[in-house]
Amino acid sequence: MTDPQILIFAMIAAMMGLFLWGRFRHDVVALAALLACVIAGLVPPDAAFAGFGHPAVITVACVLVLSQGLRNTGAVDWLARSLLPRDAGRITTMLALIGLGAALSGFMNNVGAMALLMPIAVQVSDRLGLAPGQILMPLAFGTILGGMTTLVGTPPNLIVSGFREEAGLGQFAMFDFAPVGLAVAITGVLFVAIIGWRLVPARKSAAGSSFDTGTYLTEVRVPEKGKAVGLTMRGFEAEIDDSGAQIVGLVRNEVRMTAPHGARKIHAGDVLVIQADVDALAEALSVFGITLEAQQTAPRDKDDAPGKTSKTAKAETSTGKTDKVADADQSDQRDEDIVLRELAVLPGATIVGRSASDLRLRTRYGLNLLALSREGRQPQARLRKLKLKSGDLLLLQGPAEMMAEFINDTGCVPLGERELRIPDKRMAIIAGAIMLGAVGIVTLGLLPAPVGFALGVLASMLLRTVPLRKIYTTIDWPIIVLLAALIPVAGAMQTTGAADMLARFLVGTIAQGNPIAALAVVLITTMFLSDVMNNAATAAILCPIALGIAATLGVNPDSFLMAVAIGASCAFLTPIGHQNNTLILGPGGFRFGDYWRLGLLVEVIVVVVSIPLLLIVWPL
Repeated sequence: MTDPQILIFAMIAAMMGLFLWGRFRHDVVALAALLACVIAGLVPPDAAFAGFGHPAVITVACVLVLSQGLRNTGAVDWLARSLLPRDAGRITTMLALIGLGAALSGFMNNVGAMALLMPIAVQVSDRLGLAPGQILMPLAFGTILGGMTTLVGTPPNLIVSGFREEAGLGQFAMFDFAPVGLAVAITGVLFVAIIGWRLVPARKSAAGSSFDTGTYLTEVRVPEKGKAVGLTMRGFEAEIDDSGAQIVGLVRNEVRMTAPHGARKIHAGDVLVIQADVDALAEALSVFGITLEAQQTAPRDKDDAPGKTSKTAKAETSTGKTDKVADADQSDQRDEDIVLRELAVLPGATIVGRSASDLRLRTRYGLNLLALSREGRQPQARLRKLKLKSGDLLLLQGPAEMMAEFINDTGCVPLGERELRIPDKRMAIIAGAIMLGAVGIVTLGLLPAPVGFALGVLASMLLRTVPLRKIYTTIDWPIIVLLAALIPVAGAMQTTGAADMLARFLVGTIAQGNPIAALAVVLITTMFLSDVMNNAATAAILCPIALGIAATLGVNPDSFLMAVAIGASCAFLTPIGHQNNTLILGPGGFRFGDYWRLGLLVEVIVVVVSIPLLLIVWPL
């Protein structure tokens, strides 16, 4: 083993270890690995950032923009409500919902498809008398399976196609993945919709009226010459910070304000609405010597479910874009403007790693964070200081307009019933036509995939199906950086001979020189790695090894590249293997160990169905 080979193996091992640890984001780890390879001389400095111009990276970015166009115009909402049965039984409804999710994932971002259908899935679960997780997990698995059917269905397919082109074999066509991928997807969807959902733990979701905050909303009156008089809301909360209590409302002159601004001063006679548990409430009252005005439990009944209006009478209208707030009377809002919403935190959302205090929810949006659920449990830390994670479920209260702005800014997914809003039916048709046109251009071979989809993005910009100001914010930059950084690292495995050496080891030691056994080893290894690290990273690492195995055995490399593509789209055992698995953690009330019961059987089905088909469609 040469020194460069030792170095690249050490780099890959360290990178995988950091992926598994999960302390740092995947794109940060990949970028660190790339720079380490450059410093070590494994990647030429002038080729360090060549990955950003790689066809796979450009195509992924373009597909994300086109997917956003479908979402913005309401085209997918209309399609879902047109195709899904309203009064069918469990099996029919599940087949329709999961099948639609799989079909959408073949042409748009998997996470986008899942996010659009999640609210519908939660509503369907209530109608069918099932726990939300029993619908959400099969739907998540269906959207993952659907991605393996087309070239643009998932980033690993584009990475595999890119490595094929670099090997001098040309890129895969748009539907080259369909013969095997479609059969696997259909089989998997049928299994999870008919049988598999029964294996999902029927855990109580943290959604809806089952949100158990363990706290009370208590009204306390500020006495004359009390210690609180003259303090700002922010100062008052600083004094009771250790108790974990928080102010969620203010009543002054019979006018109730939700999420009062932090700079607003407290007057004698004000009634403060405080959210706290019993012990924290006693501590907060003792600090200022204030008295109870009235007491009620936190809202939990159906009238206060997401999508319904709060019983709060008035709301503060300041959006809080600045801390300079006058204490003058503000315009009142109607009862209907104050809403409760359950929001799921998407993987990669801008609020991940930040707390409610960091986000300045009240100052910027006038919103209260009433409760948070993580993996089906209520965290013990104080809400205002708790760092948010992917899959968390938030219960927010505030003005409807500001709630909508928060959702748009952060990309969180509302789980309550959403109105079907198509601002312009013509724009929805245009967005669908642009996507179909781009797919048609690539399918017919008129233009390469990056150019064809970039043309679609240009059309979206000119026709405004995606607002120009949001073109770049719709792109998932962490995945772009991850892909662009890993492509040169994977190339270093080939140039140093490390991939060929590892391929010879796998063929000689594990597969014993048997091509079919080697194909199974590649597929299963890829599936396993996808369960514990990013699927795009898995594909980038395994592609050079798969090409090396094919060269060692003297067989068709397409069989092994397709095995990598299939395996990289099969992350079903853990919530960290795929973003869609992470997304359903909170809404489904799941724990880390809940996925393997259904996921293991799905992965067995994938192996059983795909190996024979790979040998038929892509013979060795």
